[in-house]
Parts: sequence; structure tokens; C-alpha cells
Amino acid sequence: MKKIILFLAIALPLAFTSCSDDKEKDEPVPETTTIHEYVDLGLTSGTLWATCNVGADKPEEYGDLFAWGETTPKEAYSWDTYKWCEGRYDKLTKYCIDESHGVVDGKRELDPEDDAAYVNWGPMWRMPTTEQQNELYNECTWTRTSLNGVKGYQITGPNGKTLFLPAAGYCEDNSVLEQGSFCSLWSRSCYTSNGISNHDYSSCTMGFDWDKGSYFFNGKYHFRYYGHSVRAVRTSQN
Repeated sequence: MKKIILFLAIALPLAFTSCSDDKEKDEPVPETTTIHEYVDLGLTSGTLWATCNVGADKPEEYGDLFAWGETTPKEAYSWDTYKWCEGRYDKLTKYCIDESHGVVDGKRELDPEDDAAYVNWGPMWRMPTTEQQNELYNECTWTRTSLNGVKGYQITGPNGKTLFLPAAGYCEDNSVLEQGSFCSLWSRSCYTSNGISNHDYSSCTMGFDWDKGSYFFNGKYHFRYYGHSVRAVRTSQN
């Protein structure tokens, strides 16, 4: 018995000392450590959708509103305050294909550093592509409903699992409009028509009008400076 006690007294301090001495060898801690839940709806692509909006903690919470290509909410949403232009829709400084709209760079999708999901939630998350939004629109059943008193739509996937989208409204200038009746969710894609970005000052969206009982995909006239919700996606459960 005395030998066992002596062994433990020696072994435990050695193990503790080894961990503290090797801190510089540890892998860097990710900047975003919060775990965000997602649901596998059984979609063809295998895309996994977050269960709440960026800036929210529960499915029925509205979360934050972002201009397209910006990663933090702000007080006023207009061309004057938009990050990627010089005060006008035809003076874009990034994500421009049409030379009549600004400085052409050929970018049609957001870089990760301009993606609100990636920046706020970490590298496993992105804003959806138009293809991923279109898949959610076409492969799922959309049902007008309420969750804990909040109006929205329940999305039911091919495998019967669901997610909820709240009617968070949208922001223009310094006003939140149609909260409780309307929802528009950004994709990470500029609007294109037949492959030509003749409306690259707009970006693709998905959402619904609760009062009318209708939902939509690819709202091309949602100007990039508008403040819309972001529902993030990921492509792997690992």
C-alpha cells in the first residue's frame, strides 16, 4: 500500500508539469468557439442549415441585419454608408462585373472575409450560395406558422426534419421595416441574369411575405445596401 501511494504522488506532478511546459506546442485556439446548432434536412447536396439566424441564439429570435458583404450591423443602411461603393450604385469598388457600375473585379461571390456567417461564426460556416437557397426552396415544404408568438415559416425537409425562419423584416436608412411580416435572407452571390451581372448592385435573396402567405427565391432587386438577415450553412458534420 505504501508503494502505491508513493507512485501516485510522483506521477501526478510530472504529468501536470509536462502540460504547462508545452503550451507553445498547442494548436491555436479558434477565434470563434461558440457552438451553433444545425439541422440535416435530407437535401440532395447534403447541405446543413443553421437552426437560427446569425446574431440570434434561438430559432425565433430575429438576429442581426447586415448589408451584403458587410460583417457587422450598423445604424443606417444606404448607398452612402455601404462599404463597397462610393456613395452610389454605379460606383462599386468590389464585386463588380459591369464596368458601368464601377471598378470591375469579376467577383460574383463573397470572399470569406466579407461573409457575415464566416466572420461571426467561424470557418465551418458560410452564407448560402444561390444553388443552396434554390435547393431549400424547391426540395422542402414551406408552411406559414408561428413559434413562441413569432411569425415565420417552418421549412420541412425531405427527411421530415424542420427549421424555422422568423419574419425579421429588413432595414433601409435607419428604420427596420415590416418586422413581423417579412423576411429576406442574403445569399453570398451577386444577382446574375443569363450569366451577365447586369444587376450586380443587387444580390440574391430568399424569403417570404407572411401576410400574403407567399415565399420567394432570388429577389434580384434587393439592393446590396439593404439590411437583411443571414442564415448560415455548412457542408460537413465534422
